[in-house]
Amino acid sequence: MLKHFLYQDKQIFYRLEGSGQPVVLLHGFGEDSNIWNEQIDFLKDHCLLIIPDLPGSGHSELLVSSFKFQETSNRKPETITIEDYAEVIHQLLVKENISSCIMLGHSMGGYITLAFAEMFPPLLSALGLIHSTAFADSEEKKTNRLKGIELMEEYGAYSFLKNTIPNLFSASYKEAYPDKIASLIEAGKEFTTEACVQYYCAMMNRPDRTHILTGNPLPVLFVIGTEDVAIPLKDSMQQMKLPQKAYIHILENVGHMGIWEAAEKVNDFILSFIEHCQ
Repeated sequence: MLKHFLYQDKQIFYRLEGSGQPVVLLHGFGEDSNIWNEQIDFLKDHCLLIIPDLPGSGHSELLVSSFKFQETSNRKPETITIEDYAEVIHQLLVKENISSCIMLGHSMGGYITLAFAEMFPPLLSALGLIHSTAFADSEEKKTNRLKGIELMEEYGAYSFLKNTIPNLFSASYKEAYPDKIASLIEAGKEFTTEACVQYYCAMMNRPDRTHILTGNPLPVLFVIGTEDVAIPLKDSMQQMKLPQKAYIHILENVGHMGIWEAAEKVNDFILSFIEHCQ
């Protein structure tokens, strides 16, 4: 079921599927709620899935409709933040009268999940980082994001996504399923440059949130790919021992897109996690 609500006079769309334990699935950069379709088809018989299009993705409107990045001396432009996206998800849960949920985020969705965990801890019963990290961007990564912003503003978001999306997949998957990667690239045409630049600024300026994981009594799910160039295995290895209850799954020969590359395994990981959290 496709639904929507108004947040600061902007329409935010989301899908509801199934019934039972509420589970929120947050997509990443250059994606919308459809990125979770394999998981939705499998999990909707086991729980209530809440799958939003983040502002600027899918059907949802941008929170700030006119924006051009201007680098400042401290590299912190006035723009949308990861915390703003977490507040949108909070209002979605208020709209649906959800008092407790499991929240799982892929990539940028994981950054939003951690921000949500910091801002609204009573609303979470468990959380998951699917190819994501609690670390802030390194200085090298911030520099690369700035270069990405410049490229997007010069050539457009689609040109940028067309060149970066293939890098998210393992070599074997790229060789075996070029049509699926092409479909994700094609979907990139729906993104505006303004939306993608806002996402990059939000990610670039987010703080380190390892303190959210450290000693956290809530169950935390980690899904990690050995060929993930966006979230390297060594970074994930440093974080998986921080929570009191960690559920760790390492996907061999999988890149950043395990929800596609190893969908059946990821589905089983998530379902097992949900069942352990009940």
